[in-house]
Amino acid sequence: MKKHVMHVLGTAILTGILTAGVSMPQWASAAEMITSELRIKTGSTGAYINGNKQTIIKPYQTNGVTMVPVGIFKKAFGSEIRLEKDDVIKIKEGAHTVTLTMGSTIAWVDGVKKEMGAAPQMVNGVLMVPLRPVAAGIGATLAPNASGELVIRLPQWSEAADPDDEDDIALDDNKTKVGNSYYGWSINYPADLMFLQSGDQERLMSFRSTDGSYYFEVYVSDQEVALDPDDMLQQLVQEAKINGGTVLDRQTVSKGETPYARIVGKDPDGTFWEMRQYVSEGRQYDVYLADSEALNYKDLGKRASLLNSFQLSFPASDKSIKDLSTVEDGMRFAANEDYGIELQVPAGWSVDNNQMTYQDKNGAFLQLRVTSAPPRTTVKEWSGQLDQWMRETFVGESYEPVRSYTMNIAGETAEVSEFRYNFGDGWQTEFDVFLQKNGYRYYAEFSFPEAQEANRKWFERVMDSMQIDFDTVADNFGQLDEDPYLIDKSKTVKRTSKRYQYSVNIPRYWTPYSDQFEYSPVMYTFTGGEFSIAANANSSVEMTVSQLREAYAEAAKSRKNFKLLGSEELTFAGIPAFSFRYHEVENGIPYSGRQIVIEQGGMTYTITTALNDANSTEAQVAALEKAVNSFTFTK
Repeated sequence: MKKHVMHVLGTAILTGILTAGVSMPQWASAAEMITSELRIKTGSTGAYINGNKQTIIKPYQTNGVTMVPVGIFKKAFGSEIRLEKDDVIKIKEGAHTVTLTMGSTIAWVDGVKKEMGAAPQMVNGVLMVPLRPVAAGIGATLAPNASGELVIRLPQWSEAADPDDEDDIALDDNKTKVGNSYYGWSINYPADLMFLQSGDQERLMSFRSTDGSYYFEVYVSDQEVALDPDDMLQQLVQEAKINGGTVLDRQTVSKGETPYARIVGKDPDGTFWEMRQYVSEGRQYDVYLADSEALNYKDLGKRASLLNSFQLSFPASDKSIKDLSTVEDGMRFAANEDYGIELQVPAGWSVDNNQMTYQDKNGAFLQLRVTSAPPRTTVKEWSGQLDQWMRETFVGESYEPVRSYTMNIAGETAEVSEFRYNFGDGWQTEFDVFLQKNGYRYYAEFSFPEAQEANRKWFERVMDSMQIDFDTVADNFGQLDEDPYLIDKSKTVKRTSKRYQYSVNIPRYWTPYSDQFEYSPVMYTFTGGEFSIAANANSSVEMTVSQLREAYAEAAKSRKNFKLLGSEELTFAGIPAFSFRYHEVENGIPYSGRQIVIEQGGMTYTITTALNDANSTEAQVAALEKAVNSFTFTK
């Protein structure tokens, strides 16, 4: 049973190469929301990316699941695709990560387990993956159109140069180079090259020639493993094959200050390209050039001077370099136009402006939320309700209020609550900010591991930078959702599965992560716990129980922090069943788990629960037991 650590308010705490044919919008400002669109059709090699036709490997269906080449997410959205340990594929887009495993129908989306219905597989050397779960996992929407195409749309923030800006590269007569001071790289800037866009927190910088004949980009990603040129070359070749490209030439270059690897390839549509890869100081730099006029891979040689000019440095004293970075004093711009909110966040944090979540890889986390204010309620009452919710969610020794005070946010007085909580693996500090205006509530939640005291200053700087147009929400929304922690833990909603012929009452405060009851499994999570129901027609209750006994016995031998507390036969949902209870400490977090196995009508059902010790309050235990005991067969 995996550890399930939920964020304190029920949210799990848990980039890329574009092609030359991708159309680019006309930028109106330095930070703008665009929606990238991909249209595909099962059985067709034609795909449309922002209206431009591309040639891809034919999508097909298996078990009712549409399978597509994984490279399409890179081509359409600039998503980062990586192959790890030979059989693990990671697709990253902004703050989202989808992890797939060859041969497995299970995906992990931002740390949450999902059933896909089909497994990734290689077809003629191209990796095909389930479309819908991957698209949803990176934050995209999917819907069919009248032509029978599947339309996938992904809103993305792009920081870009304003063509009317007097400081644009083309108007900087003394700028012969371009680069990014934050990520520490620079390159020559030929007269025929124009800057297109910056994306994914400036990790991606893309350019195009003025006549449209070639496309160029630099993409920066985190790489904690020190790779030598041979490692980089192998990685480049693997990624090219995964994306359906043909590798025509390959080379490692060890001379110079920074060794690198390079490959030359051809896409299925006939476009020739070259990619170079560098690794330095925990970062990987992918430099990519595609030439639509090249008829042979050797034709790319005329662009060698541009590629050879790439340097892993940005000397501030060199006035010939145009800095494309918008990072100022360690912070970058973030915004959500729908809610009228703008702010600055630390430059190294991941940014998801759609969900208004921002986080650091070391555990610091910021989430903003806007909800409707109940009539005749005050901010004081609101903050008091959160304190009560926390006391119902954490046992006494795992939660401690620290202080309450006020601060100015966007010209208004906001209430701030500081408290500590501990799932078992160390104390977290959290600041909750409450602001109520014009019938709406604006909430900011900022948490970090207690040892990272420097984040207190980041909290103050982020809050000081926040600007809110309070009229925007009223213009764009009516009644909004209620705050999750204001939901009564005793209230439930009845869910029924016709296919598997059962019903269950789910607490309304639980968060659904897989709640399609006509499919298996279904899963809900809540602060410090989880609940799932799996139905399996291919395994008898005897086989399932036997497999569980073996798994528990092996766990008791191999994992020192695992202990089977007991197993028993009992009557559950009116018929005989088996129950197992166990306790484990995983990654420093102790939790208790239970599995109930029952068979009805040739179908075996496994109900699984887990609850952290730190969250085993009377209210949480009662809600979990009530849900388990509500399970009923409908026939």
